[in-house]
Amino acid sequence: MTHANPSTSNNHIVQTSRGLSVAGTRITLYDILDYVHDGWPPHLIAAWLNLSPDQIQAALAYIETHRAEVEAQYQQVLRQAEENRVYWESRNRERLKQVDRLASASEKAHIKARIRLRQEQLGW
Repeated sequence: MTHANPSTSNNHIVQTSRGLSVAGTRITLYDILDYVHDGWPPHLIAAWLNLSPDQIQAALAYIETHRAEVEAQYQQVLRQAEENRVYWESRNRERLKQVDRLASASEKAHIKARIRLRQEQLGW
């Protein structure tokens, strides 16, 4: 559910389940901060994220006005993303090991079947 953030007088920034976002988009202020921190100029950020000049200006103004709060949330988002990456990397590593074991068992069964067939052909 999306609703206007009561701490801002502009209706371009809303609080969503994803965090502070540009209204009408899935773009979060944290997405924008990635580019701001990398030194991108506003017009390129807007072009890359398909935002209007009004949307990027509203987002950047909100970030400036609430810098400490937004940066703290941004750091939390980065920590959560890293935790998710580590979790899924670990989980996938275990799953890949299981798949490798299954493939090995399948390969062994195939080899055993070929040996039996060859034994039959040789009359063993």
